[in-house]
Amino acid sequence: MLLLDIANGWKTAIMIVLMIAVFYLFLIKPQSDKTKKEAAYRDSLKAGDRLMTAGGIHVTFVSRDGSYASVEAAPGIRMKVQIATLQPIPERKTKK
Repeated sequence: MLLLDIANGWKTAIMIVLMIAVFYLFLIKPQSDKTKKEAAYRDSLKAGDRLMTAGGIHVTFVSRDGSYASVEAAPGIRMKVQIATLQPIPERKTKK
């Protein structure tokens, strides 16, 4: 009887370890990779790059000041936005 209880304890421990591994592989790791990729993209911005804000406004990157960026929406119209809201302009899909 005691031997069966020990086996059930190991089964439970193995299941918990497997659940943690699945959570890590399918939820935590991909999100971490995505965050690192976005940070690398934002660090590589240079003057003249065409971007889009989170609100959908297409802008040109001008300069960086800490966690903020100066962007130009039209000639002579500059805005100050948080760098975290900047993203690349999505590519258009053309129909064939």
